[in-house]
Formats: sequence, structure tokens, C-alpha cells
Amino acid sequence: MTLLARVRDSRFLRFAVVGGLGFFMNEAVLYAAIHFLGLGPYSAGIFAFLVTVTFTWGGNRLLTFGDKAARGIMAMVEEWAKFVAANALGFGVNYAVYVSLVTFAPGPLNSPYVALAFGTLAGLIFNFTLSKRFVFNAAD
Repeated sequence: MTLLARVRDSRFLRFAVVGGLGFFMNEAVLYAAIHFLGLGPYSAGIFAFLVTVTFTWGGNRLLTFGDKAARGIMAMVEEWAKFVAANALGFGVNYAVYVSLVTFAPGPLNSPYVALAFGTLAGLIFNFTLSKRFVFNAAD
């Protein structure tokens, strides 16, 4: 089975691909917000999060959970709000794992780069689980 076929056949891998694209989107929007819109790093971070979470919500509606996506404008607004909340919680999980490893783990787990990888993986699993069970459940 090819890698493309595995991604096509796995909801989790499609979710991860959308998230990976979202990472690059977040970096690009953050850069643009700081350098072209003149926002400070904190407001630019919030702006980038909102743009990126909307991008990944749309990508996951189409590519990952199309069969379970909400229909109708009000249901879609509610779904988007749930996705934003789920991703905010997922960021909390990501950051908690990162801080815990950097603060308490022995080397090399306490490296910021290793901790970031584990935090990102924890956040990905958390976000996927919430999205599957809580956000994209219109067909259930």
C-alpha cells in the first residue's frame, strides 16, 4: 500500500496532514501579521491562531470528517466554535507536556526540541479525539 493510499484510508493521517499544513499556515500568518500588519507578537499570535484554526477546521471538514460535518450555517458556526475550543484545549495539553518534560525529565527528554515533539504529538492525539467525538458528529 502506498503512502498516499494510507493517508487516504486513515482519518487520523488525514487529520495529521491538515494539521501539518496548519503549522505552516500559522507560521506564515504570524510573519505577515508582524511584518505587514504591524501587530505585536502577542496580538499577532492570537490573530494567527484564529486564521489557522479556521483553515484547519475547513480542511478537516472537507478532508477528514466530510461525512460527519455539520450542515446549515448555524450548525457550522457551532461546529467552528467547538473546533476552536477543542484546539485551545489541545494546545493546553501540548504545552503541559512540553513544560513538564523541559522542567522534570532527564536528558535528552528535557531538550526543548524533544519536548516540543512529544507535546505536539500529545496535542495532535488530543485534538483528533476531541474533533472525532465532540466537534464533527453531525451524522451521529
